[in-house]
Amino acid sequence: MDPRLSLPEVIAHAQRVERLGYDGLHVAETVHDAMAVSLLAAEHTSRITVRTSVALAFTRSPTLLAYAAWDIAKFSGGRFQLGLGTQIRQNIEDRYGVPFGDDPIGRLRDYVGAVRAVFASFVSGQAPSYESEHYRVTRLQPYFNPGPDGDTAPPLVYLGGVQRRACALAGAVADGFVSHPTNSNPRYLKETCLPALAEGARSAGRDLEAGGFETVIGTSVITGATAAAVDRERERQRRLLAFLYSTPAYAPTLELYGWDDLGPRLRELIRRERWDELGAVLSDEVLDTLVPSARFDELAGVLVERFAGLGQGITVTVPVDEADDEAFARVVAALRAA
Repeated sequence: MDPRLSLPEVIAHAQRVERLGYDGLHVAETVHDAMAVSLLAAEHTSRITVRTSVALAFTRSPTLLAYAAWDIAKFSGGRFQLGLGTQIRQNIEDRYGVPFGDDPIGRLRDYVGAVRAVFASFVSGQAPSYESEHYRVTRLQPYFNPGPDGDTAPPLVYLGGVQRRACALAGAVADGFVSHPTNSNPRYLKETCLPALAEGARSAGRDLEAGGFETVIGTSVITGATAAAVDRERERQRRLLAFLYSTPAYAPTLELYGWDDLGPRLRELIRRERWDELGAVLSDEVLDTLVPSARFDELAGVLVERFAGLGQGITVTVPVDEADDEAFARVVAALRAA
């Protein structure tokens, strides 16, 4: 979902997504509180899963987040899933005004453990007993505990990330993983993400192939009803990806292809506030390598060919123009069938 939609627009968008036949809706966290938006989307739909993709962990206490996630899951009849991520140090410290710490992966591992401990407390009605290096949650008197509640299933926890250690953590502790638009290239998935997920799972005595774990490919997609519409979307995506790849943490895919110079060039333009020039740094070769592109009538086939065997779910953004909905519903149906 476009994270800049107003709250009334969120309602209309969620209902549109449901009509188009999607299985779920991803709610980002940029200019709104992802939990509040998820509650709104869940309230005005009846079938789709609503998943934060991703909510920021370190800006909230584990207990506070558990309360919100539990409420949305209960309210929606189990249609809410909690996607979590770390973000980068500069955003956490300078935008949110909270500490980031020197061990974000270890801290996120403990954070997931703390949230699940609170979920278990809600189920049992008993106080949690969770102590780790980064979090201690041991007090939840009956007055503050919404349980005991054996009827509500604790929300599944998904993790998002780019670097190998983040992928490994998801394999070790999460119910699923959502790749970032900057690390959803098939080669990066094959050579970095999927091996790291499996490595993390082995370290925790898990077998992801046994079922129950979902890898969601969070790719960007360039599409439109006509070739001209595809060309317009191509330039929009070029500018957006250029901004994303200016972040050093998102560089691994560029480095995989030997494009190490792009990140520094983009950061220099941003330092000089030359925002309009960012897109020119990403050549057609880079864009074609990183982002699948096709008209509506070709899109399902292109995505299946590109990502077959690399995940169980995929994100595809709805067209801007609702006049395209009939044609795009066929794209969604074809992807679900595949």
